[in-house]
Amino acid sequence: MTCRHCGASDLQPVIDLGTSPPSNAYPPTGTDPDTEPRLPLRAAVCPRCWLMQTEDVIERDDLFTADYAYFSSYSTSWLEHAERYVDRMVRGLALSADDLVVEIASNDGYLLQYVQARGVQALGIEPTADTAAVARERGIPTVERFFGEALGRELAAAGSRPKLMVANNVLAHVPDINDFVAGFAELLADDGLATFEFPHLLVLLRDGLYDTIYHEHFSYLSLGTVQRIFEANGLRAVDVEQIPTHGGSLRVHAVAAGNSREESPHVAAIIHQEQEAGLFAIAGYEHLQGLADRTRAWLRELLEGEVQAGRTVMAYGAAAKGTTLLNHAGVDRTLLDGVVDRNPAKQGRQMPGTGIPIHPEERLRETRPETVLILPWNLSDEIAGQLEYVESWGARFAVPLPQGRVW
Repeated sequence: MTCRHCGASDLQPVIDLGTSPPSNAYPPTGTDPDTEPRLPLRAAVCPRCWLMQTEDVIERDDLFTADYAYFSSYSTSWLEHAERYVDRMVRGLALSADDLVVEIASNDGYLLQYVQARGVQALGIEPTADTAAVARERGIPTVERFFGEALGRELAAAGSRPKLMVANNVLAHVPDINDFVAGFAELLADDGLATFEFPHLLVLLRDGLYDTIYHEHFSYLSLGTVQRIFEANGLRAVDVEQIPTHGGSLRVHAVAAGNSREESPHVAAIIHQEQEAGLFAIAGYEHLQGLADRTRAWLRELLEGEVQAGRTVMAYGAAAKGTTLLNHAGVDRTLLDGVVDRNPAKQGRQMPGTGIPIHPEERLRETRPETVLILPWNLSDEIAGQLEYVESWGARFAVPLPQGRVW
């Protein structure tokens, strides 16, 4: 494999998580896990451009299928995050009915619904059929294709030159990151702004957040590397914010390369933080495997202890990160009774590679487990608040990361 940005062939291993099925490929309940495809899940870093990346083992069309089960609107906190962002951008850019906002990977219209509600034109780009259909039901025009340079050029030629382009948690999901970024340079209005949100590699390495490594995430991003990718493909980073989503993310503001907007000192400050944290040296990556193995040991000790004591455990949130966590730890139905999730598209299915069934939330009240393991730990406060009623029968919560804890 060569680096998916600069083409270097001397990638350095970072972490080996064994084999795992595609993270969002939820098979029907009763499927024999031995019949599911399992693929190597390993990440390496390029010592030239410092892009951390998973090995190429699966095509994007096999990951982002028509029945893709992730719908953004099932997280209340994520909807609130999206609406706050839209409010700020509409005011800050003085967007009006004459302006267009384009979101790449617009999913079920979770963000663009707020754009339309403020009288601004909206267009979604979303390749997965089920989520795109929900967005259209909300009245949001949606192009059902993967985005890249060709589509950006095509839309620009048709007159769609957005004042704002949005890319939330998608930059890591594209196998050809150069083509993807070049599409923004083709489509964005000359005076337009593009914002990219993605989990910050600095936080992943610092806190050992290895469960965000899965086949859908082709890249793991630092600002220094993103700046280099932008500059190679017609964009320029002009500002950056540190935001709390996904345990710690960046929101990078970018403009077309020819735009004269000055660069904020925040950009250099974040890159300096990354340098200090060792992100541009091999030594900065060597500890991640040990942190992952520590979390695996903690999780197995917790679950095995509950089983031995005759106590039941249910998990909450059939998140993609849960696929990595459970498969790396070798957790199956002998250790975990089930997972509950609010998303009907996941109910009646099971966690990939484990045989663990996914139920509606009502299952918690029916089974009254002693422990609820929150798999999407980044939403633990939101979820614990929603599930406060489990405390009425003495249940406790557990989260695996950033450090395993039970309360």
